[in-house]
Amino acid sequence: MTERPLVWIPRPVHEDALARLRPHADVRPGYGPEGVPFDEVSDRVTAILLRTERVDGAMMRRAPHLRIVARHGVGLDTVDVDTARELGITVTTTPTANSRSVAEHAVALLLAVRRGIGIAVRGEGDTRAAIRGRELSGTTLGLIGFGRIAREVAAIAGRGFGMRVLAHDPMVPASVMTSAGAEPADLPTLLSRAEHLSLHVPLAEGTRNLIGLPELLALPEGAVVVNTSRGGVLDESALLDVVRRGHLAGAGLDVTAVEPLPFDHPLRDEPSIVITPHTGAQTAEALRRMATEAADHIIAHIT
Repeated sequence: MTERPLVWIPRPVHEDALARLRPHADVRPGYGPEGVPFDEVSDRVTAILLRTERVDGAMMRRAPHLRIVARHGVGLDTVDVDTARELGITVTTTPTANSRSVAEHAVALLLAVRRGIGIAVRGEGDTRAAIRGRELSGTTLGLIGFGRIAREVAAIAGRGFGMRVLAHDPMVPASVMTSAGAEPADLPTLLSRAEHLSLHVPLAEGTRNLIGLPELLALPEGAVVVNTSRGGVLDESALLDVVRRGHLAGAGLDVTAVEPLPFDHPLRDEPSIVITPHTGAQTAEALRRMATEAADHIIAHIT
């Protein structure tokens, strides 16, 4: 009798994904009281459903039957894709599953900073007197990167809040931006006009510290920066400097260069910087979609 494929899942995922996988495979969690470490299943594992853990080249080489690593999410920074390519292992993502949730989170961070919620929740001194919020209506939002999430942000900001939306992305045709409700702009123009800046680019060699001190100082005085993409895209030391100078009104960060961000990190000392622990995609709806889509990728490869 042929042995069933084995799927290893290092971190908890939505139960619906497990239910989809069980008719097709032996599902082994790497967590909980019945969790098994990777080394116990490496000689049998066919697929890995990966959420936040890392699968490196050494793990792949210890798994002779591994055929697919299915990411529960968008990025590939937790997977050694070069080794996967070398060994013929398929790597998949769920690029559309969390777009709406992350877009809503970006707008939530923008609102939190602009309305002084970071200051209010600290409750230090006369917070009511310290808060002078601003409406989003009638202001300009600049989007750097114009993929799925940025397009959702553009729709929410433009139709929902009456904001003017500028977008910069060398990989996206101007006609696509226009049809999605954004005005194409080169980077210097966007920075000079964006009262609010939201980052939506992957972390790669060409985007590391894409927004540094010169770019932050190019923003209008009192601007707000939001980052829900990857921490390394934004130079956090430069951000802290510009906020402390008073040039920026604040920032909303769901991602940081080091995660989790240490409790004694200087970014946490600034009440006008609102920080969430990479939770943009953590809604009930997105978590279910990501998990079940990743499970479907696995099923397609092992059946």
